[in-house]
Amino acid sequence: MKFEHSPVLLTETVAGLNIKSGDRSAGVYVDCTCGGGGHSFEICKRLSSGRLYALDRDTDALDAAREKLSQFEFATLFHTPFSRGQEVLLAAGVSKVDGVLMDLGVSSHQFDEGGRGFSYRYDAPLDMRMDTSDTTTAFDVVNGYDESLLRVTLKIYGEEKFAARIARNICDARASAPIRTTFELAEIVKKSYPAAVLRKQSRERGNNPCKKTFQALRMEVNDEFHEIQAGISGMFELLKSGGRMCVITFHSVEDRIVKDYFRRYATACTCPRELPCVCGGVARGVLVNKKPITA
Repeated sequence: MKFEHSPVLLTETVAGLNIKSGDRSAGVYVDCTCGGGGHSFEICKRLSSGRLYALDRDTDALDAAREKLSQFEFATLFHTPFSRGQEVLLAAGVSKVDGVLMDLGVSSHQFDEGGRGFSYRYDAPLDMRMDTSDTTTAFDVVNGYDESLLRVTLKIYGEEKFAARIARNICDARASAPIRTTFELAEIVKKSYPAAVLRKQSRERGNNPCKKTFQALRMEVNDEFHEIQAGISGMFELLKSGGRMCVITFHSVEDRIVKDYFRRYATACTCPRELPCVCGGVARGVLVNKKPITA
């Protein structure tokens, strides 16, 4: 299947990187999640020279980005999760950058390629790996985690209200035979929801009872919670003074992590509010936008 991905907030995020004419057009920029290369392409168009480093853990995405960016000699691609971005760039001799872009979560292509098991819209093996060379799949999580760990995973990463019911029903179902496909899992999730809730959701566009469970499993399989934390902290250390970091989030779990890191970087004093400052702290960054920009 041809890799197709429409980048979200394209104009807003590229503008947020503040790529200026003159000397800044020769800056160094990092697209930590290059996907099909949409954001990277727009960054490259604004560079007269300089460098773009595009990272992704999905080899399909890298192949598509490599083709899209082939006209730009200053674009370099790396197959790596962004949690290792700082390490990979330092090893390549890149010690400071002017801008960093992170587009979190799963791409539209990964959803639409039914065989990879990201979506409840297609019947496929339970996989959900962004990097197909990784060993842990959604099958392993669904069939290997005990009920307590399943419940916590669905609650924390999916904010699933009926996490306990779903976890219990998954364990009951797999006692007879392993749960192997997305449709099998989707049926278990639907049966875990009260009928009244299902009726209400059926009237709401885009509100599927499986959405939160599949999100939680995907985040667990790809260790996305740690990825975001390690990625933001590592890439922030590479930013030059005056450099920019733009992060696109798609749900509240991602959003809270990013806001927490940005808030910490933009906070000087760490003393309790009711006491005078004695820490002498200095803010390491400034929030360019006080409120999130929405699509």
